[in-house]
Amino acid sequence: MPQLDRRTLGAAMLASTLGAGLASAPMRADAASATPPPVVVRRRVGRFEVSFLLDGYIDFPYALFTGIAPDVLEGAARGLHIARPTGVRTGFTQWLIRDERHTVLVDAGPAGTVSPTSGRLPRALAALGVRPDAVSAVVATHLHVDHIAGLVAGGQRVFRNAEVFADRRDVAHFTDPAKAAAAPDLLKSSFRAASELVRLYPRLQRIDGARTILPGVTTFDLAGHTPGQIGVRIEDGGESLLLVADMLFHPGLHPAHPGIGILFEQDRAAADASRARFFDQAASEGALLAATHMPYPGVGRIVRAGNSLAWQPADFDYAA
Repeated sequence: MPQLDRRTLGAAMLASTLGAGLASAPMRADAASATPPPVVVRRRVGRFEVSFLLDGYIDFPYALFTGIAPDVLEGAARGLHIARPTGVRTGFTQWLIRDERHTVLVDAGPAGTVSPTSGRLPRALAALGVRPDAVSAVVATHLHVDHIAGLVAGGQRVFRNAEVFADRRDVAHFTDPAKAAAAPDLLKSSFRAASELVRLYPRLQRIDGARTILPGVTTFDLAGHTPGQIGVRIEDGGESLLLVADMLFHPGLHPAHPGIGILFEQDRAAADASRARFFDQAASEGALLAATHMPYPGVGRIVRAGNSLAWQPADFDYAA
């Protein structure tokens, strides 16, 4: 990525977020009360109803990002009025996919492990009338703790009737004792949660990037952010939606700057290259995307804006 000064990045961030409404956070600061209401948005994709479930939020410190100096990032964020003393605010979104026969959950949230505001997924499911034992499958897009802790909360097999899917590269990586011992402290919880996942779900399906979960719901390879990150494609009736997990962190950064990453990525070069390829392809295809940490509900498209790329939030009708 070319060297960026504060003015250049600030202008690029402004272009990439035009119309995104980023001045308002996914949730109010006072929403961290003991019993916040569940946050759920639903939309149709052919025969499927997809529910967007907000598990909570977190402020990513400026120093957590790679490929840019913290003070440059903070200065640019101030220019967009999205800077907080504790960093850039992002949410944790999970997705529930339902048709007449199936109930599939994609990711299970941090369950209070990385943010005191998280752990709202059970209430969101309850608001939809979905019991944990009614979930037939769970797809883990990757094995960072903020995506899988909800599967093993309290040391329990939370979704006891679900078939669980995760890419075999991530499973191998995050259950390797040598890699766990060498991992930085900020990743230790992911290794612990992955070990719990394997212990509590002995029939865990280790997949190879692409797999049909059910007709119309398939996984695809997004490796880079982790060795085996996957996405989920929902497609029916001429409509489609791609759930792309952590391919994009925030409209102020992505897709304009694929070389900005995060310290959780153990292979920075692979993560940067994966983002650059995916951003260009998604812009060419005009694909409708949903990402975990984008401002809730995090649905939109990557579009070309002159010589750069920008995030365009989707305009859609909410499902009844």
